[in-house]
Amino acid sequence: MAEKKEEEIVEAPEGKKSSSMMLIIIIVVLILVILIGAVVTILMMGGDSKSEEKASKATEKTEKVAGEKKPTPGAESSRTLDKIGILLPLDTFTVNLMSESGSRYLKATISLELSGKELTEELEAKKPVIRDKILRLLSSKSIEEVSTLKGKDQLSEQIMQQLNPMLKDGSINGVYFTDFVIQ
Repeated sequence: MAEKKEEEIVEAPEGKKSSSMMLIIIIVVLILVILIGAVVTILMMGGDSKSEEKASKATEKTEKVAGEKKPTPGAESSRTLDKIGILLPLDTFTVNLMSESGSRYLKATISLELSGKELTEELEAKKPVIRDKILRLLSSKSIEEVSTLKGKDQLSEQIMQQLNPMLKDGSINGVYFTDFVIQ
């Protein structure tokens, strides 16, 4: 009988050890699942801009090899610094973005690349109209539309499409965001 009691005493701690080991294993597995989910989410959210940058770099390399470099209006990465024309900085734009809650806004400072010096005077004279057109365009956008690199490129294109038809002395060759804050 004494031997039975000793066996029971010895077996009881081993049973507790195995259940606590099982609990530790379950906790570790749960932590790993959460970490993997977080990494996948981060990669999916940031993956678009990285893949666009890679595609843009690949396009640039292909154009260099072909001997032709065709700059796309509004695409900063495709224009070299020595080929950028005269820049006209505009005042800062602060607009509410379209959202269900209505509490999101964009603060952007924009510079326009001009085709020549003669266009500066025309743009200065039409500055209120230019600001109005840009303000209307910016405030019609949602956060999803302007938060990606592709969205900013499309916005640059849209600004040029809005402004160029009203110009007589030249054209706007590029739109550059020197400050872009979404809150």
